[in-house]
Amino acid sequence: MKLTPGKLAGLKAVSDARNVIAAAAMDQRGSLQKSLSKERGTPATGHDLEVFKSLVTDVLTRHASAILLDPEFGLPASKERNGKGLLLAYEKTGYDANTPGRLPDLLDHWSVRRLKEAGADCLKILLYYTPFEKPEINEIKHAWIERIGDECRANDIPFFLEFVGYDETGADEKSVAYAKKKPSVVAGAMKEFSKDRYGVDVLKVEVPIVMEFVEGTNAFKGEAAYTREEALGLFRSVGESTEKPFIYLSAGVSNPVFIETLELAGESGVAFNGVLCGRATWKDGIPVYAKQGAEAFKQWLETTGVENIENVNKALQSATPWTSKVQS
Repeated sequence: MKLTPGKLAGLKAVSDARNVIAAAAMDQRGSLQKSLSKERGTPATGHDLEVFKSLVTDVLTRHASAILLDPEFGLPASKERNGKGLLLAYEKTGYDANTPGRLPDLLDHWSVRRLKEAGADCLKILLYYTPFEKPEINEIKHAWIERIGDECRANDIPFFLEFVGYDETGADEKSVAYAKKKPSVVAGAMKEFSKDRYGVDVLKVEVPIVMEFVEGTNAFKGEAAYTREEALGLFRSVGESTEKPFIYLSAGVSNPVFIETLELAGESGVAFNGVLCGRATWKDGIPVYAKQGAEAFKQWLETTGVENIENVNKALQSATPWTSKVQS
């Protein structure tokens, strides 16, 4: 993979000294607002989101290579990132549940040019995707990603594509049946969006297994989809679906589960290139902010939050520099 000067500079800006991406994620919007409102018992405001994001950014970027934020509520936080790199989200939060296929949409008042002008080193898009969806739905998504890839090329900024799998039949994604299907969902998405036509520079991917269904792990809950050896093999085989740099997302699991996941990835030898880790570092602080306020949340971040992200950093020792996969 050959990188242009702007894309190379952008990737360097969000990486650590080893050229591993050790980034924190704080681009949640609708889900964060709902969680804060639920914990407080009264509606959380846009100001709450701005304060929450600013506190997370200020504390955690001292221990991260970059922060992922959204331009809707995260721009004040982007000024608190301690000189670290900035990724900005371009998609609207969530999806229209009344329309089949979890179709994506872009923020109305933003473009790649405007996000770059706002300080973004890299651009991030989230796409709900399964290769088993109806072709007419996936063709809409393919064309949509092609447009964004071309927009990133024109502005010479790295394009991070995050895809989250789902069951196209509407079945439960927390079931053991979906856990068995998940490796093929993740591998299919990685293979598709590695094609040059999409212009994706870094794939932000789910891990190919569900830890609670892996026998022999601390996260195992009694029902098995795979043995530990099978899980290690899946990390390796799914990782071979692309030659592009790829990083793992934490997908809302707890910090101990995510750490064990990264340890399993390291044991497998898969050449992953870092993480964009959000909720596994700060999620447990939501009730603290909602019920005790900003100062108590800051204290929580400076203790438990820092401990969480340092756990992630330690687990990233097995990650591979993305520079091994690109030409500059």
